[in-house]
Amino acid sequence: MKVLFLFLDGIGLGIDDPEINPFAKVQMPNLQGILGGNKLLMDSIHASGGRRLESTRASLVALDAGLGVAGLPQSATGQAALLTGRNVPAELSYHYGPKPNQEVAAQLKNGNLFSMLSQEGFKSGLLNAYPPGYFSAIQSGRRLYSAIPLAVTHAGIPLKTIDDLFEGQALSADFTAQGWRDRLDLPDTPVLTPVQAGERLAALGREYDLSFFEYWLSDYAGHGQNMQAAQELLTTFDLVMGTLFARWDDRQGVILITSDHGNMEDLSTRRHTSNPVPALIVGDKKLRDDFTKDLDDLTGVTPAVLGIIRRVAL
Repeated sequence: MKVLFLFLDGIGLGIDDPEINPFAKVQMPNLQGILGGNKLLMDSIHASGGRRLESTRASLVALDAGLGVAGLPQSATGQAALLTGRNVPAELSYHYGPKPNQEVAAQLKNGNLFSMLSQEGFKSGLLNAYPPGYFSAIQSGRRLYSAIPLAVTHAGIPLKTIDDLFEGQALSADFTAQGWRDRLDLPDTPVLTPVQAGERLAALGREYDLSFFEYWLSDYAGHGQNMQAAQELLTTFDLVMGTLFARWDDRQGVILITSDHGNMEDLSTRRHTSNPVPALIVGDKKLRDDFTKDLDDLTGVTPAVLGIIRRVAL
């Protein structure tokens, strides 16, 4: 079975307040449609009367991102917990981020989702393309890997390049690659519509046992407390998801959308939040039930992903 893992950096489940929460303010017809008309809010789960919200094609579960450690959750330790299945903040006795320090890096190198799958003969890949300047900055030491590319490269999986983007084997961080033209001065970059980006996501998701996409622009919008930028990001994201949901075969596996900590759901602060994060699972009901059976916090994600991928096809 396959898992398409969409990681949204800095997305918590917030309250139904359009003054501070873009998820309450903006209309996302595709996401709301797959959630039975509900928005991606903690209020939606509360209204369901349980610890999760169920619809015909999707399950929404609130995950604890604090993991019993004092302070606000941070990116490096949160992503390490997501990718290892271990309570990294508790083992280190602190939250840390944004980039991994030596202790967090050691946790990621001591077995992560990508390396575990590779050792078992499964095919996984990070679908993000990285521009030429990223690689030169890494090589020169001017830039450090964040947790996800660090885990991927340690598993021996090469990061995708501008060539992969041009050849249709990757996506840019903003889905469309318009940012590569506007901000990276790469005018020849082919630009996708959100519909085309959704089609590419679905197609690439069929090529891997685990396909992973990192969407970090949400965290930037949260720290910037920029409601307009947040709404624009969510509108584009919803258009991409509409096509992805339409193209995805629920019998082949699940789509997982989750995060590492709260941020963009509360624009009254530029800091992270202590809110739970969503785990939205799209797919066959039996697969969703199995996936969410023991899913309570960030540490449950890796075991759940491994459980689905190891299953025999329906």
